[in-house]
Amino acid sequence: MHKKILIPVALDHAPLVSRKIEAARHMLAPGGTITLLTVLEQIGGFVAEFVTVKPENHLSARVLEKLRQAAGDAADIDCKVITGKPGVQITKYAKDAGVDMIIVGSHSPGQEDYHLGSTASRVVRRAHCSVYVLR
Repeated sequence: MHKKILIPVALDHAPLVSRKIEAARHMLAPGGTITLLTVLEQIGGFVAEFVTVKPENHLSARVLEKLRQAAGDAADIDCKVITGKPGVQITKYAKDAGVDMIIVGSHSPGQEDYHLGSTASRVVRRAHCSVYVLR
């Protein structure tokens, strides 16, 4: 059983969140916690100078609200939004937070994943803790 489970949530894989939470519940120790985490990539400097960032348009707040909706009223689920490269930041967050299990989603591997890589494979390679891959 695991005390701290991290569930990275990609914006384009939101329908998988409920399955990840269900899997986490089966592996969660009594009194344990689950964290839903989305990593937003930063806007490159060459683009940032052409973009006006207004607080009401900031994506982090909207994504955080979506994560909270996915968590429902569960007292043992925390929601976080951070920025950076997902494959790096997920494992860094997990280590810093003392996470002992990461549950990632992955689609069936194909040729495009071999060449481009995927966040799930980066997390598996870099994680300091156990990683459960949910297809």
